[in-house]
Amino acid sequence: MIAPLRSLLFIPGDSERKIAKEAGCGADAVILDLEDAVAPDRKDLARKLVADFIARTAREERTVQYWVRVNPFDTGRSAEDLAAIMPGAPDGIMLPKIDGPEDVRRLSHYLDALEAVCGIEPGSTRILPVATETARAPFALGDFANANLPRLAGLTWGAEDLATAVGASTNLDGDGQWAFTYRMARSLCLLAASAAGVPAIETLFVDFNDDESLRRTSRAARAEGFMGRIAIHPAQVAGINESFRPSNDEVAHARRILDAFEAAPGAGTVSLDGKMIDIPHLRQARQVIAQAEAVRTG
Repeated sequence: MIAPLRSLLFIPGDSERKIAKEAGCGADAVILDLEDAVAPDRKDLARKLVADFIARTAREERTVQYWVRVNPFDTGRSAEDLAAIMPGAPDGIMLPKIDGPEDVRRLSHYLDALEAVCGIEPGSTRILPVATETARAPFALGDFANANLPRLAGLTWGAEDLATAVGASTNLDGDGQWAFTYRMARSLCLLAASAAGVPAIETLFVDFNDDESLRRTSRAARAEGFMGRIAIHPAQVAGINESFRPSNDEVAHARRILDAFEAAPGAGTVSLDGKMIDIPHLRQARQVIAQAEAVRTG
């Protein structure tokens, strides 16, 4: 079973100290960043540090997944990124600023070749695209449903680069919440992930000192259907992990629903605590138990 990705912590790829320190912070995955967190004149250094770090530990010995955010295709740097890091067998690649599924397919073809050259199990390097960072991208989100991308590990979204792409001065409304355009992109990402049968990953929460709001918004995201969240600071990891784990009460209620249906074979509805419970509730209960079991065994 592939472990769930509740928390994915960004780490600047050009900081040897942060890579060594933060990789053990309890996140389900670390994303070693070769893109926005690294200045152009430090890209070569970052590639070397990230490649060396990944190569120190074989995949089967890792206690956390090692992902790498490469530079987008239009920068001309992604091929150098991949050539440097693939010998160490990263668990996955985060691909930023895509326009649609064809960019993921293009990366997959590159990985096919690099896995063969590096002696890595074919198809084992997964891909997580940031699916809303260009003006074209939201229009292509529905195409993921039928794209047949075996490496696709999930979909996540971002608001900062989308704001830049459309020339916005802010991505927030007057109340400090996401403006309509970014709420729409977020919702489309969630729906696209569900249609493609992969997890939707919530975007980052910028104030790493505000643990209460991080947890509140993370719980809300999970209630909507998101399965995990990106972290930008180690202090956010615990709150994210706890928020995206079904509570004991949720699991207990889900098991009662399953028990009620098992006691009434063939029934389409059952009564529980004075309420009618039907098949969609049964499916939700199974999802809750599966999530809890994945966290326990992952």
